[in-house]
Amino acid sequence: MSRVSCATSLCAWVALVLLASPVFAQSIAQRPNVILIMTDDQGYWDTGATGNPHIKTPHMDAIAKQGATLSRYYAAPVCAPTRAGTMTGRYYLRTGLYNTRFGGDTLGKDEVTVAELLRRAGYRTSLFGKWHLGKYPGYQPQQRGFDQFMGHYHGHIERYQFADQLYHNGQPVRSRGYVSDLFTDAAIDFIRQSDTASDQPFFCALMYNAPHSPFLLDTSHYDQPQGDAFIKRYLDAGLPIREARIYAMIERIDQNIGRLKQTLKELGQWQNTVLIFTSDNGGVSTYYNGGMHGRKASVYEGGVRAPCFVQWPGRIPAGMIINAQTSHIDWLPTFCELAGAKLPEDRQLDGRSLASLLCNDSDAPHHRYVYHTWDRYTPNPHQRWAISGDRWKLMCQVAATVTDSSQQRKQWRLYDLQADPDETKNLIGQHPEIANQLRKEFLAWFEDVTEGQTYQPVAIPVGHPDEAVVELSPSWAKLKGDHVQYVFEGYDWDTIEGWRNAGESATWQLDVQAAGDYLVKASYGSAAVDSGGCLQLKFLSESKPQQIEHTVQATATANQFKTVVVGTVRLPKGKQSMTACVADQCDAELMRLNSLQLIRQ
Repeated sequence: MSRVSCATSLCAWVALVLLASPVFAQSIAQRPNVILIMTDDQGYWDTGATGNPHIKTPHMDAIAKQGATLSRYYAAPVCAPTRAGTMTGRYYLRTGLYNTRFGGDTLGKDEVTVAELLRRAGYRTSLFGKWHLGKYPGYQPQQRGFDQFMGHYHGHIERYQFADQLYHNGQPVRSRGYVSDLFTDAAIDFIRQSDTASDQPFFCALMYNAPHSPFLLDTSHYDQPQGDAFIKRYLDAGLPIREARIYAMIERIDQNIGRLKQTLKELGQWQNTVLIFTSDNGGVSTYYNGGMHGRKASVYEGGVRAPCFVQWPGRIPAGMIINAQTSHIDWLPTFCELAGAKLPEDRQLDGRSLASLLCNDSDAPHHRYVYHTWDRYTPNPHQRWAISGDRWKLMCQVAATVTDSSQQRKQWRLYDLQADPDETKNLIGQHPEIANQLRKEFLAWFEDVTEGQTYQPVAIPVGHPDEAVVELSPSWAKLKGDHVQYVFEGYDWDTIEGWRNAGESATWQLDVQAAGDYLVKASYGSAAVDSGGCLQLKFLSESKPQQIEHTVQATATANQFKTVVVGTVRLPKGKQSMTACVADQCDAELMRLNSLQLIRQ
């Protein structure tokens, strides 16, 4: 089929879908399946299709060769903001999310996800892999529109073999095997079930946690030789060990994409499936970057451009290159258009459907501007921000410490991306008027997306009907005191340490959804020579304040945590706080608090 006839076919198909109402059962089987594959920390330069001569990614490359490449596709500088935008079609600052940790990585409760919209339109929905948009009940994937979820809530996990931080529809699970294989197996099983159980189309988000650190291949007694073989290939080619591990992890994903594609072909679903491959932010590898400036967490092109290939056999012309600015926020309206699903009308959507670009093989402008900003703790318009049009990009990676606007301006950079895509020549001196206009546009956007938002951790749901046990994470606490501090060495192994002075404290905000008795447990470590001090837990609500005291017990070492019962408390329904504090002055560190649990009785 020629490029013209392919494009015409796609246009005609899209037109038919748009005329179809989601409630018409006779049209549901004609709508395409949608598979969104997103990797974690894979840079634009980390595929063969984007020019890397060292890495082996034949299946990723085939998607580009046989489909469309979005050459100026933008993610956010870091992962959770990209995932929030992908799920909602909105820039992340509109959704209440503002961080990748510390409770700021939770998608606002009132947000509507693409999974919810597609499910309303008759799709079966699933997500396998990394969620990173909420760990507490009410915020989990199976409660945000996904029929099936198996994966993890955190920004990364610590074990890739026999992963022990995984959940299936809200329940903790044990697993065996290499995690990229595991998530692919789950996706394949879901697709097979969809093929046999009903004639419903499906939406599957396959969100690999690789190649995010820790950079691990197979490490088990049984499978380590296989993992070592992947790494050795790149070591033999001259790559340093860190880069060899990253490339090997990406190649392992590529092989799994091949397995997924083969399953679709065996089931006869290949022709009716839209397959998207992309990543969630700029890369972390350093061996080859194709001349691009910046990496993950920066607003240079290397930090925000991601590989993006789209294949739909017989519908999208092979080898198409789309040069228009596109964005992660475009997926929700794109999928809804292809599925005939209604867009929400009660909120501002920032994304625009890509269907016309894919349909018409067009290089016409898509977004007038694409915006980026990232500050871990408090969103602000002065540090790590960027705005780009089809030609010009204005950005500031590191703000001056002074607030004077003339001093801030010295950190600005203006690039002509058409002539200088690698951002090597700062032209702000030659074109100050363009910089002024772009800065004005950025500030107007920032004011719009942050309007009415309060960026702080959500109150932790306690007593939710779907989860009797709620664990209060150390990173969600507000700390008070000269010595008390948060220490991160991995999700689920983080602690609050340095408790010494009486009154030094950590406070969590709670949303108790069912009044009643709650058993309180604490997980901590305390060296034998430091144990014996008193920990107080104070509960403050509109009713009478309550308090529990606990004498800290010794563990083998302060970094070995044990869980002990602290007591029982009767909590009223509603918003309230819980504070852990030192009761009396300590000669040494009271403990290293790993978590507190509230268990509905």
